[in-house]
Amino acid sequence: MNKEKKTVGVVGLGLIGGSLLKAYKESRAWTVYGYDKSTKITKLALLSEDMDGELTRERLAECDLLLIALYPKTAVAYLQENAPYFAKGGFVIDCCGTKQGVCEVGFSLAEEYGFTFVGGHPMAGKHYSGYKYSDGSLYEGKSMIIVPPEENNIRLLDTVKNLLAPAQFAHITVTTAKRHDEMIAFTSQLAHVVSNAYVKSPTATAHKGFSAGSYRDLTRVAWLAEDMWTELFLENKEPLLFELRHLIGSLQEYERAIENEDAETLRGLLADGKHRKEQIDGNVK
Repeated sequence: MNKEKKTVGVVGLGLIGGSLLKAYKESRAWTVYGYDKSTKITKLALLSEDMDGELTRERLAECDLLLIALYPKTAVAYLQENAPYFAKGGFVIDCCGTKQGVCEVGFSLAEEYGFTFVGGHPMAGKHYSGYKYSDGSLYEGKSMIIVPPEENNIRLLDTVKNLLAPAQFAHITVTTAKRHDEMIAFTSQLAHVVSNAYVKSPTATAHKGFSAGSYRDLTRVAWLAEDMWTELFLENKEPLLFELRHLIGSLQEYERAIENEDAETLRGLLADGKHRKEQIDGNVK
């Protein structure tokens, strides 16, 4: 594929896919095709000149890069249905929030049909979802996690970095699908569960005038897309349950210390937590 101008196809034009679509179009170095199950969204992207044309099955073979921004199960179904039509020697990168299921299917199909599949997860988002909130600068300065078929293939990693350049990620993190899902259970999924549960306190309705940064920070991700997060939580059941059970166990220690007015234990728990935060952030004096 020695074309001066490469071609990218984006499947799924929500916040993530729509932002990728706009980033590649704004780079002016790519021919950009997009597809969404909503014909209204596809037409909007065309009218807004955010893409050069609709990504049809016939155009899949033209794509040097295909970016799949769908929920995990839908992404797997899309791969299974369309893999025979992908460009031989082309690259396919998904953007799902879990990696083991989609990578297992993607790697297998890539070997069968002659394209390269790389798992991906852009570490960026907004409070609201949907194409209307997408932004070509969403990924500037952010991290992109990738799960390549070969972790130590430097040439492959360089190619992937160049293909992702229009999004302007500041950092590429390379990992395995299993490690990704374990880490995301802690850094993202657990935070969403805790935030969503926290606001269910009967006291929450009267918080105005009594809350500041702590409340705002802890509740930021309580407002979520329940369909997407339900699928992600169940896709990543075991790692998320591990984190939840560990957190519940820790909370019970605090609960017992407070209930028993055990100041020494409580002080120790608080000191341990503070020290752990310092260690994690590299601020140990």
